[in-house]
Amino acid sequence: MGRSKRERPDLDSSAQMQIAGAGDPKAGAVRRVLVVDDSRMQRRILSAMLVRAGYEVVEAASGAEALEIAGRLVPDLILSDWMMPGMDGLAFCRAFRAQMHGRYVYFILLTSKTETNDVAQGLQSGADDFLTKPVNGQELRARIAAGERILRMERELKEKNRLVSTTLGALQSLYDSLDRDLIEARKLQQSLVRERHRSFGNAEVSLLLRPSGHVGGDLVGFFPISSRRVGLFSIDVSGHGVTSALMTARLAGLLSGTSPEQNIALELTDFGIYDARPPSEVAAHLNRLLLEEMDTESYFTLLYADVDLISGRVIMVQAGHPHPAIQRACGRIEYPGAGGLPVGLIAEAEYQDFTVDLCPGDRLFLTSDGITEAVDPAGVQLDEEGLSRLMARNAALGGPAFLEAIVDELAAFTGGEFTDDVSAVFFEFHGAKENVG
Repeated sequence: MGRSKRERPDLDSSAQMQIAGAGDPKAGAVRRVLVVDDSRMQRRILSAMLVRAGYEVVEAASGAEALEIAGRLVPDLILSDWMMPGMDGLAFCRAFRAQMHGRYVYFILLTSKTETNDVAQGLQSGADDFLTKPVNGQELRARIAAGERILRMERELKEKNRLVSTTLGALQSLYDSLDRDLIEARKLQQSLVRERHRSFGNAEVSLLLRPSGHVGGDLVGFFPISSRRVGLFSIDVSGHGVTSALMTARLAGLLSGTSPEQNIALELTDFGIYDARPPSEVAAHLNRLLLEEMDTESYFTLLYADVDLISGRVIMVQAGHPHPAIQRACGRIEYPGAGGLPVGLIAEAEYQDFTVDLCPGDRLFLTSDGITEAVDPAGVQLDEEGLSRLMARNAALGGPAFLEAIVDELAAFTGGEFTDDVSAVFFEFHGAKENVG
């Protein structure tokens, strides 16, 4: 090992700066040089120059010996003579590159060859640079400095690639964990709609809930009000993903069919039985609850219907949700309702009830905008006109089969891509329910 740079007044300032950088392994500098030459005198000359410049030098008298040394002591840079007996410099360079398996070492060939074809042959064999013999000390230091710059960039790039790979690996692990959690969340959200179909004798209800992602912001359901009445609801929470899914879970509890004491659409009467609030009051109550008690920026649209199973009368409230579709027994399709404000946007918003009467054979279809606002590959929305066509084509089907057919036709219309959650409540009125005593 050579002396410190303060003991070398024969070196100019630029060379000393290069040597200072060479001593910092983190900077990717050259520290160990392997000199390969069959001439002992040439090795001594080159080694003396390099040691004076502050480098650690290892010598080899042949290409074969150099390969063995390089396997034990990986150099930062190699100076190899081109013309050597047995394995020449080109053969050694090719064998060395194959041996290193991705570890980059700067390789300089020493040669008296100056023809363009010779230089091209050397580069094709894996050499990085050339030095013409006899070697000038100042030129040698300059070529090594150039090699240091390349090695520094290569090692910095390798470290950055390592960091990127490590980060990507961590992100992939995080993504896999989130993906597993979202799959479980999807199962939990689907469990909110425990009963997808129920028959009430001469009326039946079927539910559809299909999020566009793992979880969604749509919610559909029904709950008994009394022996002759049932509540139906279709909800679409703003946005997508976990926040919307959490909101649907909260709303499912507020409109529970298994816990009437928690269902805000029901109230306990003086007779100790539960009765339903008017749909408009339910919407107003939810609006106050969302704005005053829930710390969220979410809002939702709502269609809530109080259905009389005996008379076929339906009292509904529409809060920003798509219009309900009524398919009459004769095939005519109507879209009643006046729109209304979404729930959770404006304090003291007012909501209005409206009434429709179903006759035997009539069907009531509550859908989210994931159906009416679905677009085909050309960007054309389905709209109410398109929904009417789908309902008309599948008028002979009922129950879950009708909903499956609608989904299939919707997939054909969009090209198989659902960009929004798709949900629906399908109520079929077959005739007056026999009064329960």
